[in-house]
Amino acid sequence: MGLPTDEREVLTTISPTTNQPIVTRHGLNSAELNALGHRAREAQARLRKLSLSQRQGIVAKALASLPDSRDVLGQDLTKQMGRPTAYTPGEIDTAVKRGEYCLRISSDAMSDTPGDEQRGFRRYIRKEPYPYLILMNSLIPALLAGNAVVLKPSPQTPTVAEHIQRIFVAAGLPEDVIQYFHCGSSEQLEGFIRSGNVDMVSFTGSVAGGRAIEKMASGVLIPVCLELGGKDPAYVRADADIPKAAEAIVDGAIYNSGQSCCSVERVYVHDSVHDDLVAAMKDVLRGHRVGDPSDKDTTLGPVISKKAFESIHQHLTDALSRGAADATPKHPNFEQLPSEGNFIAPRLLINVKQDMEVMQEETFGPIIPVMRVSDDAQAIRLMNDCKYGLTASIWTKEIARAEEMADEIVAGTVFINRCDYPSPDLAWSGRKLSGKGVTLSRFGFEQFLKFKSVHIKESL
Repeated sequence: MGLPTDEREVLTTISPTTNQPIVTRHGLNSAELNALGHRAREAQARLRKLSLSQRQGIVAKALASLPDSRDVLGQDLTKQMGRPTAYTPGEIDTAVKRGEYCLRISSDAMSDTPGDEQRGFRRYIRKEPYPYLILMNSLIPALLAGNAVVLKPSPQTPTVAEHIQRIFVAAGLPEDVIQYFHCGSSEQLEGFIRSGNVDMVSFTGSVAGGRAIEKMASGVLIPVCLELGGKDPAYVRADADIPKAAEAIVDGAIYNSGQSCCSVERVYVHDSVHDDLVAAMKDVLRGHRVGDPSDKDTTLGPVISKKAFESIHQHLTDALSRGAADATPKHPNFEQLPSEGNFIAPRLLINVKQDMEVMQEETFGPIIPVMRVSDDAQAIRLMNDCKYGLTASIWTKEIARAEEMADEIVAGTVFINRCDYPSPDLAWSGRKLSGKGVTLSRFGFEQFLKFKSVHIKESL
C-alpha cells in the first residue's frame, strides 16, 4: 500500500557489522518529488548552455577533488556496506580512473557523425542529451553528455549520493543538475518514472529489481538500461598457470565478500589439474581474514544484510545436503566469527553438481564451488547452462584457443587469464537475465544521447 501523498517516508540503514541502525533519512512527499523533477528539466536547460569543454572542465575538477574525500567516502562504505578499509581507497581511485577515461573520449564520442558525401547536399547526425533517473555507474558520461541527473541511492548507502552532489556542486556544476531523493516505496518510484519528468532510467541491482523497474516504465516509451545479476563462470584448462589462476579466481570470488555482480560464482576445471587447483586455492584462502571491516588487517567483512546471509547459507545447505564436500582449509579465524553482524567465512566446495542452487542461482557471497570437466566442449556447455550471462573467464596459455572459445560463450564480457575487472574502455553489457543496454566505453555514451539527423540541400 502506498504512502499518503503528503507524508514523507522514513528510511533506516542497518549496519551489516552490528545489525544496529546507523543512518536515518527522510523521503519526499509527492509534491516535493514532482517539483524535483521539474527542477531537473530547468537545470538541464541551463546545462545545455555550457559548451562541452565547459562541462569537461567541471567534471575534471570534481574528479580531481574526489581523492580529498577518500577518507569520508571510505568510512561510509565501511559503515554502511561492511567494505574493509583495506580496499576502500582503491575503490575511490578506480572510480576516478574510470571518470578520467570518460573525459578523454567524450569529445570524440559526442562529435557529429557525417553522412555520405553528395554534391549539393550536406548531412550529419547530431547528438543531443535528455534528463533521466540514474545510478552512479553512469554519472560521468551522463553529465558530459549534457544531462541533468536524479540519483535514487540504495537505502543501504544513502550518503553516497549526498557526497557526490556536494563534490560536483563545489566543482561548479549548475544548481539542480545533480539531485537525489531517498525512497523505499515502489509506488512512489513508479510515480516519478511515469511523471513525464524522466526520459531514461538506468538501474543497477538484482534481476527482481530490474524487472520491477521495467514494469514501472512500461508504456511510457523511455529507454531503460539494466545492469543486473550474474553467475559468472571460470574455466581452468589443463595448461593453465595453476598458482596464478588460483590466486586471481579466489580474489574474484570473495572480494567484497563475493558481493559483486561480476564476481566468480562457479569454477570449472579440467579433471587433470582439479586437485592441483583446489590445493592452490586452499593456500590462497589461508591468507584471508574475516572480521571487523574497520580493522586494516581484515580482507572479508560482513555481507550486506540478514536476508543475504540467510540466502547464502541456503545455497550452502542445498549443496552439502546433495553431496558437495567442504574443502575449505582449516583456519581459526574462519571458525571464530564475530558474534554480531552478518559474517560468513569463505567456503570452498568440491564435488558439486550443475543443478545445485550454488551453480545456478546468484549467491552473492564468498562461496567458491568447483566442478570437474573432461574437455573444452563440456566446459563451454556448462558455462552457458545458466540463466545469466554477464562475464566469464578462461585460464590457459593457449590464447588463440581461448579466443575461439570466447565466441561460443554467451556473456557480455569474456576474460582470458583475468576476471572481475570492468575495463572502462570496453563495453559493459549483459546477456540473458544479466541485463540490457551498455555502459562504459564510447558506446556507453550513446544511451545518454538522442540522435538528430540534419539534411541540407545547399544548391537552390
